[in-house]
Amino acid sequence: MSSVRPKLKPETPKSITAWETATGRTVWMTADGGWTADTAQIAAFTGDEAEERLAAAAKQEAIITDPYFMEVTETGGITGRETLRESIRANGPTVAYGDKA
Repeated sequence: MSSVRPKLKPETPKSITAWETATGRTVWMTADGGWTADTAQIAAFTGDEAEERLAAAAKQEAIITDPYFMEVTETGGITGRETLRESIRANGPTVAYGDKA
């Protein structure tokens, strides 16, 4: 499964984000090619390496679903320039779970 998203320039630092297939939680690719829900462990990729990593992620459907690029800083930090969707994915839901009105 894949969604169309805005293209980032090759030199723009980007992370690969997806949903963990088993749980549905948001995950990001780490430098060693693994997956983490910890935003402090996000790896940044550029150029051909980024494209190669995204292609490899697309083959991991047993582990993750719908991988795509998300703009980050050179060190993998959330830049604040991402879309509202990316802000929610990085910072958690907009409402508390289990609260009763």
